[in-house]
Amino acid sequence: MLSIVLWFIPFAEVLTYPFRLFVTFIHEGGHAIAALLTGNAVESLSIATNASGETYTTQGGLFSQMLVSSAGYIGSMIYGVALLVMIRKAVAARIVLIASGVIVLLLTIIYGVYKPMTSGAAMSGIPFTFFAGTLLSLGLVAIARFANSRIATFFVSFLAVQCVLNALLDLKTVFFLSTPFGPSVPSDAVNMANATGVPAMFWAATWITISVGILLLTMRLYVATRKTSPLELPLPSGVPLIPDYLNDPPQKVYGRW
Repeated sequence: MLSIVLWFIPFAEVLTYPFRLFVTFIHEGGHAIAALLTGNAVESLSIATNASGETYTTQGGLFSQMLVSSAGYIGSMIYGVALLVMIRKAVAARIVLIASGVIVLLLTIIYGVYKPMTSGAAMSGIPFTFFAGTLLSLGLVAIARFANSRIATFFVSFLAVQCVLNALLDLKTVFFLSTPFGPSVPSDAVNMANATGVPAMFWAATWITISVGILLLTMRLYVATRKTSPLELPLPSGVPLIPDYLNDPPQKVYGRW
């Protein structure tokens, strides 16, 4: 509810800007991880001031290109629902925040700074990527270190919602950009179309369907009522907990032992 309300508050994007940068790091990190898993190399990862991002990798086969192109939006959705699941499973919020900070810092140092400098890739994105990644990492660790458990859990919840909502909103934008009437701009869906020959609009719709399916499944697990243990079932009225063995040995035993 807070995330939706912030859409209608003037200049509220200033408050959500760090979260948008975080989601972009997760999105681009998804591309990078998918490239590594398919045997490719990541040449650079950069974040722009408008919260957009780019990841350059070596080009593998068809399967590799499809997986890498899909890993951005799907990866953001999976990361968001994973945070929801961890909240549901009562994983300590401080651990989640520190782990998220470490992920952002590793992406920043390895692929945002080191790899561009050694691979000869464009270095214009290094300053802001380093600045944003470092501040985000320090901020997440600071919240984990100094905030109480309630505030830390709130931040994890807010990060989860931002990942989910941004993934869906970005996919909606990509879908409309992929229509015949949309402007011709580079996107993950266009990369998929170039690799497979299937229109970009199809891939954008496919990613939306997959993302919504993942979200619905997760929400079903999240709100599912915890099954009552047999030990928690109420005892019928009038049933003795301890039978009177001295006066009337019982034929049946009732109750919890």
